[in-house]
Amino acid sequence: MSNHSDETIASAGECVTRIVDADAVERVASALPGTAARERLADVFRALADPTRIRLLLALSREHLCVCDLSEVAGVSESATSHQLKMLRDLRLVDWERDGKRAVYRLADDHVRDLLAVGLAHAEEGPR
Repeated sequence: MSNHSDETIASAGECVTRIVDADAVERVASALPGTAARERLADVFRALADPTRIRLLLALSREHLCVCDLSEVAGVSESATSHQLKMLRDLRLVDWERDGKRAVYRLADDHVRDLLAVGLAHAEEGPR
């Protein structure tokens, strides 16, 4: 049975004693994606950290929309919407095409839709 101080440390999610499994560390470290891929992934998650960009992406997960429509959905100016969409385009999260005088946006691919769906499902689980 653990003494009180061990239970306090264990409940904080920390090891009671430091023992490094060098083989496990090597297996995991060698399996990690390269620096460029990790940085792109971090950029994607930074983009998803903004409520306005999330609103835009969730709207586009339902339907293709033009900048004017997205501006209304997001509750921000068309200029601000365009700025956010440029960031999302640069990260390859959205794509667009010209439809007459309108620029119509859509999610870039099903990976983005899946990422949003998994993130939303996790968020809707609520607190532990």
